[in-house]
Amino acid sequence: MSTRVHVLVIDDEPAIRRFLRAALTSQDYQVTDAATGSDGLAQASTRTPDLILLDLGLPDLDGLAVTQRLRAWTETPIVVLSARGQEADKIAALDAGADDYVTKPFAIGELSARMRAALRRSAHAGEGDSDVFESGDLRIDRGRRMVTVKGKEVRLTPIEWKLLVALAKRPGRVLTHGHLLREVWGPGAGEQHHYLRVYMAQLRHKLERDPARPRHFVTEPGVGYRLRDS
Repeated sequence: MSTRVHVLVIDDEPAIRRFLRAALTSQDYQVTDAATGSDGLAQASTRTPDLILLDLGLPDLDGLAVTQRLRAWTETPIVVLSARGQEADKIAALDAGADDYVTKPFAIGELSARMRAALRRSAHAGEGDSDVFESGDLRIDRGRRMVTVKGKEVRLTPIEWKLLVALAKRPGRVLTHGHLLREVWGPGAGEQHHYLRVYMAQLRHKLERDPARPRHFVTEPGVGYRLRDS
């Protein structure tokens, strides 16, 4: 039985499908492709891929609808391929359950890195929800409600802690502004994006070596934030 990672590409552009098949096959991935959302859903159910690359602009179903249908029955990682400037679609797809997105036109190196990160998270998903997150000099212990940098404890306010925990529960994933606002401040704060800017700046000031060039807390412009998981 093959141990190669199986990737399903759902994209209506033949040139993109050919490019991805050639590039991913050269990296030893097994690739299946589909040109429509309906065919993609059928392929996902019969071929059980390890990861799905999903275009948002499909001829029959939009990518959001495909994401929602997939998430009704599978936790297979979904990396959205998004046309430049479609921030609202990216946000909707991430809120619907996509794991990540890559903006078209994209570099294969960035896409490959995002795919590897999504596969790592999927591989660890069955190991339980650990109370401890570590990346470089940053350590977050949710059980003890403690965060340290280079072994030294850093004091956070209650809101800073809630925001940090929201990110740490899903390391590596893009969390939209709306998702973070709802989780930290509640359902009534959905449009108060300035809250996030203020508190993310405070977290970076306290936890980053160089807040102006953050290593841990990554901004996804127009979409949200991610806690880098490596």
